[in-house]
Amino acid sequence: MSLNLRQKQTECIARMLNLNQPLNATTGTANEEVYKILIYDKFCQNILSPLIHVKDLRKHGVTLYFLIDKDRKPVHDVPAVYFVQPNQSNVQRIVSDASKSLYQSLHLNFSTSIPRPLLEDLAAGTLNSDSIQRISKVHDQYLEFVTLEDNLFSLAHKSCYVQLNDPSAGDKEIEELVEKIVGGLFCVLATLSVVPVIRCPRGGPAEMVASALDQRIRDHLLSKNNLFTEGGNFVSSFQRPVLCIFDRNFELPVAVQHDFRYRPLVHDVLGLKLNRLSVQGEKGGMRSYELDYADSFWVANGSLEFPEVAVEIETQLNKYKKDVDDVNKRTGGTHGAEFDGTDLIGNTKHLMNAVNSLPELTERKQVIDKHTNIATVLLGEIKERSLDSYAKKENDMLARGGIERGDLLGVLKGKGTKMDKLRFAIIYLISSESINQSEVEAVEAALRESEVDTAAFQYVKKIKSLNVSLASANSASRSNIVDWAEKLYGQSISAVTAGVKNLLSNDRQLALARTVEALIEGRPNPETDSYLSFDPRAPKSAAGASSSHLKGPFKEAIVFMIGGGNYVEYCSLQELAQHQQPAKHIIYGTTEILTGIDFVEQLTLLGQKMGLGNVGSSSTSAQ
Repeated sequence: MSLNLRQKQTECIARMLNLNQPLNATTGTANEEVYKILIYDKFCQNILSPLIHVKDLRKHGVTLYFLIDKDRKPVHDVPAVYFVQPNQSNVQRIVSDASKSLYQSLHLNFSTSIPRPLLEDLAAGTLNSDSIQRISKVHDQYLEFVTLEDNLFSLAHKSCYVQLNDPSAGDKEIEELVEKIVGGLFCVLATLSVVPVIRCPRGGPAEMVASALDQRIRDHLLSKNNLFTEGGNFVSSFQRPVLCIFDRNFELPVAVQHDFRYRPLVHDVLGLKLNRLSVQGEKGGMRSYELDYADSFWVANGSLEFPEVAVEIETQLNKYKKDVDDVNKRTGGTHGAEFDGTDLIGNTKHLMNAVNSLPELTERKQVIDKHTNIATVLLGEIKERSLDSYAKKENDMLARGGIERGDLLGVLKGKGTKMDKLRFAIIYLISSESINQSEVEAVEAALRESEVDTAAFQYVKKIKSLNVSLASANSASRSNIVDWAEKLYGQSISAVTAGVKNLLSNDRQLALARTVEALIEGRPNPETDSYLSFDPRAPKSAAGASSSHLKGPFKEAIVFMIGGGNYVEYCSLQELAQHQQPAKHIIYGTTEILTGIDFVEQLTLLGQKMGLGNVGSSSTSAQ
């Protein structure tokens, strides 16, 4: 049984929309149809949006749906399903709705467990307004994450990287953020109903989250209504997944670099958000498209390099034309023979077949048109900004650990937006084994010439020089540097450039994919031998001990990136899963999904907080 996160979350939502009644296995709806209204907040709307379309809402008897903070008219004889985060303003709004008798009954579903004080506020408020009988049921749904594909989810926590690396962040803020991340991961595991073995590198946010999550699951396993239904007994690791937790600084370049595969390109260049995007249509005007599991072309070709996608669109188009010709011939259309009156039954059969194949043909044509349009817009951007050249040169820099000076300055003075150039300059910094002062100055001059705000560049340079001094210092002065660095840089002074040579091995496999592969296989490996292991099902004393069942091998893995992930890592991990013998199953999740531009904006903010960059220059927005 593979872990299909999208399917599991969709089932939970369907149950919730049917007033938490058991669903009929064949229809996927409750046995008795009840018409109802759906009320959600912005966050829960984003959870629903990639999974449930308007036609699905109708199927589940939802006739109207509203945001909770909008003014709404009463609909007296209909129940309302609420799906909201458990916070003060939502609870106040629910109390107000109940006291005004807006709906016949209120079925409350919170996206995660509602804290006791809020539950008491809800009870007190509805008692005072004499409307407690309107509250039908209160459910904790543990759905506080956004699933974009079968194996891709985001906790939708904004700016985690800045919060974790902000020099002025106090322990309290960091602990609150870790608690939020742990809450989101707990929801994912509860929805999948699995207790994983947890692995992570030592130190930094990854260890903080892993250790707090281990404790959270342990506490929960002791409670009476346990969400993890795979049986309370100790299950061998053979059926359990491994959860590998990393922090963005583990591999920084991936968050910045340009990539030439279809999914990452569509996300980075066209701003794919919640599986939707808008692009210029062929006849002018904007077209909105959905790119999700229902689009077979997207699912099949998302990981291909862009030129291969263009070829595939062409192939599909030719196949479509041929199939249309066949239908025309079979029905005696323009090309084929006329109907032969003698074989009436045969002709009728041909006609029936043709009519039956029309909807499928129409749908195929729509998908081809959609991707032709998207690819055309992408191609325009690629040509205008030389994105192919950026992707290739950045890859070469990371693989070789450097670039010719002429090449470097050529790119910075050539095509591309300000942001493209800034990202390229940051990759140059990260990939260089040593910092050549005059070269760096030339890069900074080229950036200023293009009116780029260099705060992000300066920030990475500062971290980089810190790592160099860390590496060359002897142990006594090293601990002083670390103390000083941690005061200055907040929590994660992890080696941002840790052995860049090993970031991309010969087949350009990401460090993340290589490390996950080692953790899944569970064989001794110098890169992962020092990783911590947690097993929430094992007695506390044995936790962290290197007992053999914690080491794998595992059939399934959940990989989680703190501080922002992207489609580049997602594609790499899906490739890894496919190439394993036998194929493995890998789910990838992150605190938020970021384009290269989004991430560099967070680096810029950190640079500005430290007073770096050419203050007073125009912003780095891609103009």
